[in-house]
Amino acid sequence: MKTTRDDIRNVAIIAHVDHGKTTLVDQLLRQSGVFRENQEVQERVMDSNDIERERGITILSKNTAVYYKGTKINIIDTPGHADFGGEVERVLKMVDGVILLVDAFEGAMPQTKFVLKKALELDLHVIVCINKIDRPEARPDEVIDEVLELLMDLDASDEQLDCPFLYASAKAGHAVLDLGDTPENMVPLFETILKYIPAPSGDPEAPTQALISTIDYNEYVGRIGVGKVENGSLKVNQEVVLVNHHDPDKMKKVKVSKLYEFDGLGKTEVKEAGIGSIVAIAGIADIHIGDTLCSPENPEPIPFQKISEPTISMNFMVNDSPFAGQEGKYVTSRHLRERLMRELNTDVSLRVEDTDSTDCFKVSGRGELHLSVLIENMRREGYEFAVSKAEVIYQEDERGRKMEPMEIAYVDVPEEFSGTIIQKLSERKGELQGMSPASDGTTRLEFRIPSRGLIGFRGDFLTSTKGSGILNTAFDGYALYKGDMQYRKQGSLIAFETGESVTYGLFSAQDRGTLFIGPGEKVYSGMVIGQSGKPEDIELNVCKTKHLTNTRSSSADEALKLTPPKILSLEQALEFIDTDELLEVTPESLRIRKKILDSRLRKRQSIKK
Repeated sequence: MKTTRDDIRNVAIIAHVDHGKTTLVDQLLRQSGVFRENQEVQERVMDSNDIERERGITILSKNTAVYYKGTKINIIDTPGHADFGGEVERVLKMVDGVILLVDAFEGAMPQTKFVLKKALELDLHVIVCINKIDRPEARPDEVIDEVLELLMDLDASDEQLDCPFLYASAKAGHAVLDLGDTPENMVPLFETILKYIPAPSGDPEAPTQALISTIDYNEYVGRIGVGKVENGSLKVNQEVVLVNHHDPDKMKKVKVSKLYEFDGLGKTEVKEAGIGSIVAIAGIADIHIGDTLCSPENPEPIPFQKISEPTISMNFMVNDSPFAGQEGKYVTSRHLRERLMRELNTDVSLRVEDTDSTDCFKVSGRGELHLSVLIENMRREGYEFAVSKAEVIYQEDERGRKMEPMEIAYVDVPEEFSGTIIQKLSERKGELQGMSPASDGTTRLEFRIPSRGLIGFRGDFLTSTKGSGILNTAFDGYALYKGDMQYRKQGSLIAFETGESVTYGLFSAQDRGTLFIGPGEKVYSGMVIGQSGKPEDIELNVCKTKHLTNTRSSSADEALKLTPPKILSLEQALEFIDTDELLEVTPESLRIRKKILDSRLRKRQSIKK
């Protein structure tokens, strides 16, 4: 018989990038007494990974739990970037309701729509929280209308349309139900959660069923499955069977060796967990996302949506440049393979395949950001390798025609730049779907564009809008191949010989384009040292010194003035490289190089083409 557990609420916080999810969780943790009064706590305590802290984005969904009036509230903080959408889709299976956070100035953004659509499909209850109401340009009333329009567009039920609205400032730590109320603390939000988010229900007497929605990895205990107990209960040392909705043949007997529940920022070991509890299960080596743990007498898997397929791929290969092995700690193909396979333990949207060469692996992910975060993590761990340009993954339809992934791009730009952006995106096979002016002098453009048209576009976009444009994208299925396009209008400047760059050589080279290196840097033949001003590649000798003679001229001793080089970040370098180039990644350097280092072999190759 189904019963509900009134002492638990399971809720996820969903929103667009940078609308304040992680900051809000911070405040809920602080105000529920998780931290001691004198404890020093860093801001955005949920973003535990270095890259998350530096970039101010959430990459992995996190679980935490707080207590309010004797009720345990399990909270899941989710990422907002489309590249990590796979994380959001899965964790929604663990909760009974969501808090939709919307910025009081920016309003409902494309990513808000994506996550809200998933939540409504699962019939979850929604609490809308208008955040950052203390911003000077906040427009809460208009934003509420936008959110209601969005709910209607997404065919929300009457019950879902009748959702509660709150106004909050996560940074200042208060929420109110009415704009006229005096803000004090987060109590109105806690109360709303208890009132509107349904308590989890299930049958405590039925055979055990628990669905695994996330995988964690720990060097001491191996894989840890995180999921919700739907029916029955889970006990330590219990014999269970692993089954999977998408893999009917899977039937594996395993034993639960350790069981944890979330408490504040940590986990507490428990002996038993009942319906509605979100638990972490250790000791099962072969546990995967989407698996259901069942009692052996009734192995019935819980349905689970398939994880979105990757749309973009890159080749990761062993570094074979003249400087190979000088800066990295892990450099062989075995190291590279082990590390990529380890990433698959926790990242479900990633695919790793072997290629014809033992030194090269094809890695596919959800977008450029997804793969660049992996590259940056590996680099910090001491790995040295090379990567190729990101390419989209094509499919074939039933008639054997080539299909490519498409995106919807939402662009917000000041009015004077809209013409330039329309031209640039049209060149990249984008089709303008809609254009609407906003009250603050910006224009919102909506494009449908092939995913490959957006590869390497962000840098150009920021330059064209003088840093004031905002670009958001959402995946929009597959469509017929739109034809060839040119990624880069300018060629590369290539070093002609191996050595050390000298001011004299760089001085004559800087007239040819933009340099990426300064004096005193090691270069090798075939390495890209800058961007040419012309469409073709130019080879230069930047190691040449001045011929000394014994005659003095009046201008000989004037100092040579060099323009400061343009130092590329990892993202910029990945955007810059062309299809015949590689990016050499080491813990200390990023170097762009030609795939074929020898200039004569390169010429032969281009003649063949």
